[in-house]
Amino acid sequence: MSFSNLLMKSCLNQGIHGSRVPSVLYTGTRQGHTIRGKPPGVARTLEQRLREETLTDPEVVARVNIGFPHLKEPRSAQLKMRLEHLKAQRTSKELEKLARSNKLTIDLEKVQQVYVKTTGHHDLRLMADHYGIFEHLYGSAFFVPRVPLNINYVLDAGERLAPVYNGNVIKPVEAAKAPQVAFNGVLDPITGQEATSDTFWTLVATNPDAHYTNDSSSECLHWLIANIPNGKVSDGQVLAEYLPPFPPRGVGYQRMVFVLYKQQARLDLGSYQIAAGDYSNLEKRIWSTLDFYRSHQEQLTPAGLAFYQTNWDESLSQFYHDVLKCKEPVYEYDFPKPYLADQKFFPLKQPFNLYMDKHRDQKRLNKEYLERKLAQTHPFDGPDTPLRYPNAHPIGSEVPSWLKTEIRKQRLRTGRVQDY
Repeated sequence: MSFSNLLMKSCLNQGIHGSRVPSVLYTGTRQGHTIRGKPPGVARTLEQRLREETLTDPEVVARVNIGFPHLKEPRSAQLKMRLEHLKAQRTSKELEKLARSNKLTIDLEKVQQVYVKTTGHHDLRLMADHYGIFEHLYGSAFFVPRVPLNINYVLDAGERLAPVYNGNVIKPVEAAKAPQVAFNGVLDPITGQEATSDTFWTLVATNPDAHYTNDSSSECLHWLIANIPNGKVSDGQVLAEYLPPFPPRGVGYQRMVFVLYKQQARLDLGSYQIAAGDYSNLEKRIWSTLDFYRSHQEQLTPAGLAFYQTNWDESLSQFYHDVLKCKEPVYEYDFPKPYLADQKFFPLKQPFNLYMDKHRDQKRLNKEYLERKLAQTHPFDGPDTPLRYPNAHPIGSEVPSWLKTEIRKQRLRTGRVQDY
């Protein structure tokens, strides 16, 4: 049944005839944004209610899970195991003795292992949704990372490591070299049991925020290793050598995303090979995770995920000139001037001096504040000795309230003058 017929049938059922059929869906603009739905202060029309019912079909708007399922024991068995563990802990005299003597310690590595096995992968999926990872890589699809990825950047000749957590910040100078990647490639992501034959994996590292073409959905391919046998990354087929992140100055933070795919068998991905001479050719590194997955979704299944954020630092100036062979781009924000209302002759409930400062030249105002601070600072002895009890000294009653506040700030050495 068409929408018009459905609307007329509903109107007849509710006793609405002829000219009493509600108006069409309201559309207006406010502050440059289009308003859809009911207008402010007006009840929803019948047609609006019918459109909402037809446009919120759960089968249409539901997201698709493209990852591995998880086989787990029944809830009754899990509860029984937890109760047995709790009973064993409570009846342990050794634990009670250590707790009473403040000598009971907790193995944080075991805690981390239990967390990863229980709720860690679900939390990672929620954080990836928060950062828009799935939306910008797979559109309406998502997956639960069943295989934990352990990625670390080596710093200071191997003495320190910069681990990749769930959205932490790693500077480009720290990510200049390829990281160490480790995962358990022997366990089956579904059952958690060891595989009876060889397993193969593919690791892809992309930047969804680096758009070097007019297509805003394109990504930059930073690393591609295919046919990793049994989790040994060093034995995999490197199709694209590691390219460090290089976010331009002024664009803020960019995301670096590592996705681990499990293969059913060895794959011929030679078409994605980037030659050594094209290492710094950004046109060759244009990438689309969604297109890659659609082309090989019968043989590849996403199983692991890790990501971090990065922004510009001083090391990228040399990287642009020496590696990318191009001029370093610099972007600046164009902020609109703040709105300033017309000056009033008697400003109410506002400090008089601060109100007047709003309508003065900022450069001249900054100069006066700096001169006022330097006048109270000796070139060799430093600033004057502060008063022992600043608020104990009286201020004359003839002094206006705004000036009293300014005097108290000067005595306490607070306020805007301390910014210079």
